[in-house]
Amino acid sequence: MTIAAVRALFDLTGKTVVLTGGTGVLGAEMARALASADANVVLLSRKVDRAQALIASFAGDGKGRHRALPADVLDRPAVEAAAQAVKKEYGRVDALVNGAGGNDPRATTNPENRFFDIPLEAFQQVLSLNLAGTVIPTQAFGRLMAEQKEGVILNVSSVNAARPLTRIAAYSAAKAAVSNLTQWLAVHLAQEYSPNIRVNAIMPGFFLTEQNRFLLTDQKTGALTARGQKIMDHTPMGRYGSPEDLSGALIWLLSPASRFVTGIVVPVDGGFTAYSGV
Repeated sequence: MTIAAVRALFDLTGKTVVLTGGTGVLGAEMARALASADANVVLLSRKVDRAQALIASFAGDGKGRHRALPADVLDRPAVEAAAQAVKKEYGRVDALVNGAGGNDPRATTNPENRFFDIPLEAFQQVLSLNLAGTVIPTQAFGRLMAEQKEGVILNVSSVNAARPLTRIAAYSAAKAAVSNLTQWLAVHLAQEYSPNIRVNAIMPGFFLTEQNRFLLTDQKTGALTARGQKIMDHTPMGRYGSPEDLSGALIWLLSPASRFVTGIVVPVDGGFTAYSGV
């Protein structure tokens, strides 16, 4: 295989990639990586101003090919309208990255908030944001892929899906559902619509984000908290992930390099899920 052929395997030039959750710490870095790979990046966000600011920060002079569209991932009409807008402007959608998700402090246990007292609506909110927030965009943009007979869907799961963590029952359960849904969709879309529609997921390990920063590090000193130290002790590579660490798996799973890969959940976790603790 020639150098040119190898490079072509990972080429996303001109591909239209829709990304939800793109204004978060990890989502923003994925968006930058896609823009740097010369893809057309379409950010779906409730905060369009923030998404537009992110696009303005992209390197290079191709900012005009990127778009920020208003949509809450739980608002089906808004997401479907965004799908039609993408089809009208770009003619097709090549990939969807379902990056939206998150937790609710009310659904997190602690000495003051026992599991038995978690409000059901808080638990349901976490399930909705992570699971329904993956299903609704997949229905809207997956329909376009079914018409095209090709496309790639990449979900964002979490190591919580493989190793449920203490305190965050709702988030762990929701991400486990995302991993399971990824496998189900991979089979369903390939068998019912086209084998050229692929569905995979990445499973990030521990990255410092707005959501967890002060659970894992002390707000005043920056030192590891007791919980943060436990995580570090069980991460063989001995560090938290940097947002850029997701870029390789992202580009691989969206590009022709993974054209015979579907239904997998790829850990990007520094070995956390491989380590038994002994």
